[in-house]
Amino acid sequence: MKKIQLITLAVALFSFIACNNAQKSSTTTAKSTTTKTDLVGLDGKVLQPIQKSEADWKKELSPEAFQVLRKDGTERAFTGKYWDNHEKGIYVCGGCGLPLFSSDTKFDSGTGWPSFWKPIREGHVINKADNAYGMTRVENECARCGGHLGHVFEDGPEPTGLRYCMNSVSLKFVKDAKMVAKK
Repeated sequence: MKKIQLITLAVALFSFIACNNAQKSSTTTAKSTTTKTDLVGLDGKVLQPIQKSEADWKKELSPEAFQVLRKDGTERAFTGKYWDNHEKGIYVCGGCGLPLFSSDTKFDSGTGWPSFWKPIREGHVINKADNAYGMTRVENECARCGGHLGHVFEDGPEPTGLRYCMNSVSLKFVKDAKMVAKK
């Protein structure tokens, strides 16, 4: 039994380190990707921010999605439904439906989380400093509802060199879609 617990702990620690090990100290990714201009959907229409009470979010989201999107949680590596998804489509925010990433920018980072080298549109993903757990990282949030998506690191492929390491539970996949934000 102790051996299984040690193996489980080692796998969890490896997964945590894998998603964070190549983070470089830099202020370039810590800058917000949004500007003071309006948030615009893929159809060119201005989108209104979504603000809901914690009770409303709890009613709408699964317990796991609520923990990640609203409480900054993280799903375990290699457990989410999109880390190994290779279908064509668009990944939208699991909270509000804002288009976030295209399958065209998804790549296999080997970390066990869906990884992308750039968002679908500048301003749809907000970067902010995250100093939790004794390390400095750059957190990603949905620009429309403020839901926690994951983190961005500077060890991704060209042309950006970035790796947006997302939680599957923070996303919904729309196959072969030209999706625009709902509501």
